Amino acid sequence: MAAVRAQVASRLAAVSAFASVSPGSRTPFQRAALHRSAPRPGARVALVLSGCGVFDGTEIHEASAILVHLSRGGAEVQIFAPDVPQMHVIDHTKGQPSEGESRNVLTESARIARGKITDLAELSAADHDAAIFPGGFGAAKNLSTFAVDGKDCKVNKDVERVLKEFHQAGKPIGLCCIAPVLAAKVLRGVEVTVGHEQEEGGKWPYAGTAEAIKALGAKHFVKGVAEAHVDQKNKVVTTPAFMCETALHHIHDGIGAMVRKVLELSGK
Repeated sequence: MAAVRAQVASRLAAVSAFASVSPGSRTPFQRAALHRSAPRPGARVALVLSGCGVFDGTEIHEASAILVHLSRGGAEVQIFAPDVPQMHVIDHTKGQPSEGESRNVLTESARIARGKITDLAELSAADHDAAIFPGGFGAAKNLSTFAVDGKDCKVNKDVERVLKEFHQAGKPIGLCCIAPVLAAKVLRGVEVTVGHEQEEGGKWPYAGTAEAIKALGAKHFVKGVAEAHVDQKNKVVTTPAFMCETALHHIHDGIGAMVRKVLELSGK
């Protein structure tokens, strides 16, 4: 019993020592290495989060699925989020704003990243082979103002910079769920999908987003939830994810299709 207690104490001490080091104090290599998923060299992928929780941040299942598929693909992942306040905080048990409460996008995103996260301001396309943006309303509330302003939305300056940097460098960009609106706003004429263009009895509750994407000057392609659309010219890959009301494994499959195409386009 004493040996077991000693082993537990040793592990707790190691966790405590790791937690005492702030994410910002680690080198980019150290932060990325913590997410290294395979010993062989793979694509270096930047994952950009928008908080933690579907109604006011990143859709957690989407972020997790992306990380699983990137791990399977041998990618080296570094997670980023902007150091800005959330638009608001939603009580996810009620679907209503929590009055008087405020949260930070970077701090909340660190929950998904298990603490290993970097300020989006530090992200450079030169250091990565691809970038991926999960959905969740945070993409439309914290990374942009799309949730409020629709086609007249503004995009966070670092999000816009990152999208343009990767695009100009000819490096692939993956986006799922509502996140394709970011590319539609920043990359004029880009091809994306958010799924179907009709609600179809509630199966596609956010189908109206397709019209907003067209109004932004982008081209929308109808795709099923397990599919991904590839804009070969712009190297932008999108998939509907939770824009569709369906079983979780179908969403997981669509995200897998998106991740595989992103890795393929990265050449790694």
